[in-house]
Amino acid sequence: MNNIDNLIENLNKEQKEAVLSTEGPNLIVAGAGSGKTRVLTTRLIHIINEKKAWPNQILCVTFTNKAAKEMQNRVMQYVKGSSNAVPWLGTFHSISVKFLRRHAEALGYKSNFTILDTDDQKKLIRNIVKGEDLDAKKFSPQLIMYHIDQWKNKGLLPNEVKIEKSGSIIKSILKVYKIYQDKTKDLNAFDFGDLILFCVKLFEDHGDIREIYQKNFKYILVDEFQDTNFIQNKWLNLLVNKNENICCVGDDDQSIYSWRGAEIKNFLDFDKIYKNTKIFRLEENYRSSQNILSVASNLIANNQNRVGKTLKTNLNDGEMVKLNCFKNGKDEAVGLSDEIEKNLKNKYSLNNITILVRAIFQTREFEERFLKIGLPYRIIGGTKFYDRAEIKDCISYLRLIHQNKDDLAFERVVNNPKRSIGESSIKQIHEFAKKNNLCLESSSKKLIELNLIKPKAKIGLNSFLNLLEKWRGDLTIKKINHVKLLQIILDESGYSAILKNKKDLENENRLENIKELLSAMKEFDNLESFIEHVALATSIDQDWDGQKINLMTMHASKGLEFDVVFLPGWEEGLFPHQKSIEEKGENGLEEERRLAYVGITRAKKLAYISFSMNRFYQGDWIDSMASRFIEELPEKNIEKNSFFDEKENLDNDFEFNQDFEFEESTRSPGWIRYQKRIK
Repeated sequence: MNNIDNLIENLNKEQKEAVLSTEGPNLIVAGAGSGKTRVLTTRLIHIINEKKAWPNQILCVTFTNKAAKEMQNRVMQYVKGSSNAVPWLGTFHSISVKFLRRHAEALGYKSNFTILDTDDQKKLIRNIVKGEDLDAKKFSPQLIMYHIDQWKNKGLLPNEVKIEKSGSIIKSILKVYKIYQDKTKDLNAFDFGDLILFCVKLFEDHGDIREIYQKNFKYILVDEFQDTNFIQNKWLNLLVNKNENICCVGDDDQSIYSWRGAEIKNFLDFDKIYKNTKIFRLEENYRSSQNILSVASNLIANNQNRVGKTLKTNLNDGEMVKLNCFKNGKDEAVGLSDEIEKNLKNKYSLNNITILVRAIFQTREFEERFLKIGLPYRIIGGTKFYDRAEIKDCISYLRLIHQNKDDLAFERVVNNPKRSIGESSIKQIHEFAKKNNLCLESSSKKLIELNLIKPKAKIGLNSFLNLLEKWRGDLTIKKINHVKLLQIILDESGYSAILKNKKDLENENRLENIKELLSAMKEFDNLESFIEHVALATSIDQDWDGQKINLMTMHASKGLEFDVVFLPGWEEGLFPHQKSIEEKGENGLEEERRLAYVGITRAKKLAYISFSMNRFYQGDWIDSMASRFIEELPEKNIEKNSFFDEKENLDNDFEFNQDFEFEESTRSPGWIRYQKRIK
C-alpha cells in the first residue's frame, strides 16, 4: 500500500466518501474540527494520483495565502517532480492576477500593471476629493473606499451603479468612483477589488478566453466557501465547465463575515445552481468534548437558514460547559482571572487559554485586571486598549489640559483632527521652541503674536489654543468633572464628528472604545488620578517571557482552537449585538448565533459562558438582560455556578462602585431570568 492509499485509509467513512466522489458538483458541509482541510487536500492529491487531471488542470481556491502555502507543501509530499505542485492553487486575488497578466490587453491595460495598496488608494482619493472641491472631513478616503468596495463586491463598475432616493453624498461618492477608475486606468493600475471584478468582466465579455479556461480546468476545488461574496461566486461560476466538476468545502454554521460582503446564500443555494449536487456532511469532530459539541449544536439548531448537521465525537463527554452570572463587568473580570489563577494555571498552558469577546472594547476590564494581578496576556488581531490610536488621542488631550508643557501630547493632537497645521508649521513651532527654550504650546502662542506663521496654519493653531484655554477653564473654574470634560473635548474639537461621519466598522469600534474609556474614567475621583493610572498601566512591563493568555474577538478566533475558552458578556444588546439585529433583522440574529457557535467550538476541553446583571457604560450603571442565546443552551450539558461566592465577591481587591446598592427588590431582569433557570 503506497503513501496515498494510507492517506485515504486513515480517513473516516464520510471523509473517504467526500474524497473519492470526484465527479460532478459536490458540496462538503464540514463541521468545526471535522478535518475539512485534510479532506480537501487529500481529494486534490487523489485526483492527481489517479491521473484524472494534470496538476495544471486543477483550480484550487483558498481564502488566505497561508492556507494556500500549507496545501502546496502538503501536496508536494505526495506529488513529485515540481517545485510548484499545483500552479493554479492560491487565493481569489493571486489567481486573478495570473489571469489579468495574461489578458490585460483585452481589457485595455498593459500586462505590467501595478497593484495599488491601501495607502495608494487613500492618496489617490484624497487628490480627487481635493480636485473636486469636496469637503475632506465629510468625504474621507475610508468612507469612499467603503462604498467603492461595496459596489465592486456586487460586480458594479461606476456606469452600472443605480442610485435610488439617495442623498447628494452617495451621488458625490459615485462621481469620485468614476474619476478614481479613470485615474487607475491612466496609471495602468488595479486595486484589490478590481482584480476579481475585472476577471469577471474579462470572462463575461470575452467568451473565447473564458472557454480556454473552462476546457483547461477539469476540476475546481474551493475552501471556506461560506465566506465567498457575490463577485467571487460569479468568478467561480464562470469557470465551471459543462462537466460541473466543482467541489466546495465549508461550514454554513461558521458564516460570520457578512460585514465584509460574504453571502451565506452562495452556500445555501449551491444545490439550486448545480442541480445534480451531492452533499457530504462531515460531522465527526476531532477537537472538542461531547458536552461542548452538544451545547454548540443545540444552539445553532435554532437557525432556520442552514444546510443542517449534528456534531459528534469519539472523545469522552468531558466537563460540562460552565454558565456563570456576575453582578457587573468588573466582577466578571475578577471571577475569570480567579478561575485561571486558582484552577487552571497549573493544569493548562496559558497559551491554550483564551477569552473571546463580541466587541474589542470589552478587553479593557480584563486587561486592567490582568495587569493588576500580573497575569501575562496578548491581544490577538488587535491592539492593547491603552495603545489604541483613538484612546491615545483622548488621553493626549487630557494630558495637555492637565500639563501645558506636555510636548508629546501637544504634537499628537495639535492637528488631530485636521486644522490646516502642516508638517512645515509643526517643524517651525519645534525650532522656535528649541531656540527660545519654550514648550510647544508657548512657542505657538509666541509665533502667532509675532505673526511669523502662515495665515492658514495661524487660524487653525489659534483656534486650537483657544480651545485648550476654554477646556482648562471648564476643569478649574467651572469644576466640570473629567468624564464630562472629555465628552466636551471630543465634541468641540470635532473629533467625535469625524468618527461618526465615517460609517464603517473600524470607526464604530473606535467609538465603542471611547465609550469604554469614559466608563473607565468614572472609576477615578479626578483627572490627575486617572492620568496617573494610565501612565502606570502602560508602563508596566508587558513583555513577559513565556506563556500568555489570549484575548481576541470571536471573529478573530475562527480557525483557531484552545484547551480553555471563556466567553464573557453574553447579554442582550452586546451579544447578540443590537446593531446587527437592527440593520439585518432575523438574518443579523442568525449570524450572531453562528458567531456564538464559532466561539463555543474553539474550545477543546473547557468552555465558560458568562453574563453580568449590570454594566458600567458611558458613566452609568445599566441593567443587563441575559442573552437570549443562554435560553437556547441545553440544560443537561450546562453547569450553573459562580467562580466565587457572594462574600468573596464583595471582599475582593477590585471593588465595584460602592454607591451602587444591590437590593433584592431591585434585581435586574438578567438576575431574575438567571434565578428562574437555576431553580
